[in-house]
Amino acid sequence: MIRILLVDDHELVRTGLEALLNAAEDITVVGVAQSGEEAVNQVPILSADVVLMDVNMPGIGGVEACRRILRRDPKIKIIAISIHNGGPIPQQLLKLGVMGFISKGSSVEEMIYAIRKVMTGKRYLCTEVANNLALQGLQGNAESPFAKLSQREAEVVTLILQGKSIQEMADMLMLSDKTVNTYRYRLYEKLQVKNDVELTRLAVKFSHIDAGLI
Repeated sequence: MIRILLVDDHELVRTGLEALLNAAEDITVVGVAQSGEEAVNQVPILSADVVLMDVNMPGIGGVEACRRILRRDPKIKIIAISIHNGGPIPQQLLKLGVMGFISKGSSVEEMIYAIRKVMTGKRYLCTEVANNLALQGLQGNAESPFAKLSQREAEVVTLILQGKSIQEMADMLMLSDKTVNTYRYRLYEKLQVKNDVELTRLAVKFSHIDAGLI
């Protein structure tokens, strides 16, 4: 059973999400918090596996709460939830070690998928954030290594950053598993990375904050 700490400053949101998440057979909400401060205090008490963290809250806010939680326990998995998918916040959170980032407009199904994905040790990013990370090198920055990628390779990067499996990528791109793997290792060579973790770090490093991307 995946143990969840749900953090949001709106009671209606907390109540609704708690009921929907508890309906999943492998998920249980073990605690709720209405502020970043409360979340920081509850994490060591509840032994939660995943923290669903609203980014935009009064007080210390979600970003600082994530920083304090991860400073105390770098292994805990945090999924940030925000109405803002651009600007510097997603980049800041990824650099802190947050494992997931989803939009407040996401479906409950996507949220549950993200929870299960990060529990396997993989990141999950909503489409908007993943696109910003993957495609920013095609927006006119000649120094970015992502400028070397073909359009198809950039699409594969986007899906990798979303945490999609080879089979999922193959289905979405209407390609064979073998072809997706070929694109994957080709872009690894172009970007000089060895795995998905290094790919994510590189995408964050070459993001365009001033251009309105993450």
